[in-house]
Amino acid sequence: MELYIWRHPKPLNAVGVCLGHTDMAVDKRKLSRLANQIQRFARRHQLPKVIWVSPLQRSLEVGQILATRGFRCEVAPALTELDFGDWDGQDWQQIAKPEIDAWCDDFANYAPGGGENLRQLFDRVASWLNSLPPTPQLAVGHAGWIAAANMLSAGRTVPATAADWPRPVAYRQRSKLVIAAALPLPWPPRRGSC
Repeated sequence: MELYIWRHPKPLNAVGVCLGHTDMAVDKRKLSRLANQIQRFARRHQLPKVIWVSPLQRSLEVGQILATRGFRCEVAPALTELDFGDWDGQDWQQIAKPEIDAWCDDFANYAPGGGENLRQLFDRVASWLNSLPPTPQLAVGHAGWIAAANMLSAGRTVPATAADWPRPVAYRQRSKLVIAAALPLPWPPRRGSC
């Protein structure tokens, strides 16, 4: 299966914000530009006119624009960004340093802000990818989700340290994932955990 996934356009007022499930608006022109990119790509490569999006407006609204142009827009909650719990929507500088240190000390298993840990994100990403048909797919997603999907498609596991997390893809950047076989599920539990 091939997945072509674009990162959503840059949200308004998101600089320095811990942005996961917080639903931030995007400039309408940027949404339209990304929809144009996807439409041209699908036409050039003769791909099905189906776009998968997350329910967050920075992704969803691109799909809604494409739906007015003959695409079928499929909303997949599994495509949402990592849930940062209480941290979500806060300025990174407002989050207590001991909490960030706790995350860095147990990067794969710590749930920032009481939200979702990276193992849970990887399981969610792998489950969704495994559910797709073997035909080429188009999607609009989020940086953390795309990073996890790229690592999974490369056969990598959940990073143990923050230093092993890749740099985020640029806004409106397209990534191609090739999934040759079902991704392993579930991730093995951490030793000594409940």
